[in-house]
Amino acid sequence: GTSMCEMARWWMKAVTEGGLIKPKEVPSGPVTEVILREDQIDLLRDFPVPKIYPKDGGRYIGTAVYLITRDMETGWVNLGTYRMMVHDRNHTGVQIIKGKHADMHFKQYEKAGKLMPAAAVIGCDPIQFLVSSTLVPAQVSEYDVIGALRGEPVEVFEGELTGLPLPAHAEIILEGFIDPKDLREEGPFGEYTGYYSGKKGEEWPKQVLHVKRIYMRRDPIFCVTTVGKPITDTHMIQSLNRTATLWTDLETMRVPGIRSVFIPPQTTGRFWAIVSLKTMYPGHSIHAGMAVHASSTGHYGMKGVIVVDEDIKADDLDRVWWALSVRYDPWRSTELIKRARSTPLDPALPIDARDIGSKIILDATIPYEWERKPEEIFLDEEMVKRVKERWGELGLD
Repeated sequence: GTSMCEMARWWMKAVTEGGLIKPKEVPSGPVTEVILREDQIDLLRDFPVPKIYPKDGGRYIGTAVYLITRDMETGWVNLGTYRMMVHDRNHTGVQIIKGKHADMHFKQYEKAGKLMPAAAVIGCDPIQFLVSSTLVPAQVSEYDVIGALRGEPVEVFEGELTGLPLPAHAEIILEGFIDPKDLREEGPFGEYTGYYSGKKGEEWPKQVLHVKRIYMRRDPIFCVTTVGKPITDTHMIQSLNRTATLWTDLETMRVPGIRSVFIPPQTTGRFWAIVSLKTMYPGHSIHAGMAVHASSTGHYGMKGVIVVDEDIKADDLDRVWWALSVRYDPWRSTELIKRARSTPLDPALPIDARDIGSKIILDATIPYEWERKPEEIFLDEEMVKRVKERWGELGLD
């Protein structure tokens, strides 16, 4: 089959070489077959909203969901994935983390004293969820990236309430507004780290989507993704889409010599990255590691980067461990960054101090500048061939 690295490389090539494709406006679509307004709306009546873990703060309508918001100044449309807990029949919490793109938009409306138009999409083309749940650079719309991956524009229609571009072929869309003055207790929630989210709901009140419209198909598919200890579908999704966007970042940043990139699902698909590199100058491996931590994908929440030589594929974890054992020296080959952006969901940090964390680069390459490099052992190919033939003669193959 196709490996994660191969799929991520295809993604990177589609975006960097094929070019972004903007969405196409259409009057309506399958998702407008049924439209519920105002008093017709009852989220818990209309949808099988699950409570996944015993200590979750409520029922979560948003796990396989993306939120659509728009920049007040530039018109940039962002699609981002934020968990959503139902409060009552027409209100659902939205955990918009500080510094995320929806948070940038939210702060604009908060400063202006206005309601923020927003829409939550539940059930869509899988590529839409893959792109909306990763880290695309600011001022780039995920719709355009989705178009690049599909090779054709996403069809969107104008929301009758907000004017936002909504995906015409979605299953369910919740349209409404987020009031900057309305923050409510939300959570806890069993997260992708394998732990419940940190601060209690009353310590970290969250934004609320006031649902004014529901668009849906006549028989919609209600989508949920599992979240918990690795490896779940969430971790596989994050491994693929963040590997792809990180590789795209490095290509865009013009870091030379990148052979492959991988963010393993075992690391929750977020916290550690591996880069296979053809070293071309002294310090090249640290350059690559620093670029990962400075990238749109790697700057948020990522803790560590392992850089290996080009003879090891980034997703060959057995050989990555070998490189760490025989090419890495802790004193020479470690770089620490003490103050960097973290995530409020990292259980390795104190609950009250999760804005800032540290990062590390483990350089498991043979130093480029060494004149006397260790000589790797290989069996003689002719001898191996003869031994295999002899085994066949003896019936041992």
